[in-house]
Amino acid sequence: MSADNLRHLRDLCDRSVEIIRANQHDSGAYVACPSFPVYRYCWFRDGAFIADAMSRIGEYESAEAFFDWCSRVLVSRSSVIGSVIARAREGEEVADTELLPCRYRLDGDDDDEPWTNFQLDGYGTWLWALSEHLRRSGRSTSSLWRSAAGLTVDYLSAFWSRPCYDWWEEHGDKRHVGTLGAIVGGLEAIAREDFVDDEHRRVAQTAAAAARDEVLRLGVQDGHLCKWYGTNAVDASLLSCIIPFRLVEPEEPIAQATLAAVETDLVSVGVHRYLADTYYGGGEWLLLSAFLGWQQLSFGRAKDAATQLSWIAAQAEPNGYLPEQVAGHLLAADREAEWIASSGPVASPLLWSHAMFITLAAELGIVPESAPDRPRFQA
Repeated sequence: MSADNLRHLRDLCDRSVEIIRANQHDSGAYVACPSFPVYRYCWFRDGAFIADAMSRIGEYESAEAFFDWCSRVLVSRSSVIGSVIARAREGEEVADTELLPCRYRLDGDDDDEPWTNFQLDGYGTWLWALSEHLRRSGRSTSSLWRSAAGLTVDYLSAFWSRPCYDWWEEHGDKRHVGTLGAIVGGLEAIAREDFVDDEHRRVAQTAAAAARDEVLRLGVQDGHLCKWYGTNAVDASLLSCIIPFRLVEPEEPIAQATLAAVETDLVSVGVHRYLADTYYGGGEWLLLSAFLGWQQLSFGRAKDAATQLSWIAAQAEPNGYLPEQVAGHLLAADREAEWIASSGPVASPLLWSHAMFITLAAELGIVPESAPDRPRFQA
């Protein structure tokens, strides 16, 4: 990698940090995208990955402001969480609309617009991001974080086995392996923290073990993880089940087969979400290309990972914005125009894209992590 290319990548990381900072609300919430109307909210999923990226490069106050926001959202709803858990345990039917939503207004209030709101992966992801931050930073937790983490453990342990919408706000009647991976990763991560009491540690470990066992029984087809139970199709969100959530470890055959299936089915240059994708024509998603590079690096393929990072950087707009997806290789080109007509241009800047670019750059050592455990990438 040339010195000029390294400089460009580091400059884009700096620009990504600026964009994330500029789009963090005073409440601590990260807006998903400031210019795309239905993304002017904060998701636990997107926000957790953004906070993790900021934590990696020493932007601790930004990450902790987000964790404070998550915690206030959860603690303010503690009575609702307790009620739906109690009702579910009594065998009473609890509607999806009564459960926690996936996105909130930036001030932490409920979103009052219709949305496919019942998604569980974000709640697992925020537990994972909080744990990673505490491990990385060595900073102490707050009583607010402890209370919110306990509520999240209780909530996920009660509802992890329930069908819900996936990362893409789709197919709410399915059991999504990517979602279950985030739940397992979050519960196992938080169970390792010293501040977790023995009862919550036991509950988290029990639910995580049950979810992993179920996925390995029902969520594997042709030797690889599958998009949802009952299909052999793959989805790029499955990459997260290897790194960072470690539903399966990189050295396991299932992980190797999953990576191979994703690369065979979903990679043009960047990475598509899934083969049947028609959203904006089914383009290549920058954040998923970063996930792919992260996996490749865990398999010892540093050059391939660096190629993904450079490809992402090449998609940057002149102002440094990284979009959600690009249209160089569309899976359903005949559907692109209708999305542009109905919803406008592709979302940009997407803060999750910027976060995953930072994450992969940090993993490669191109920008230093706050507590580096690998050498800085050299030209």
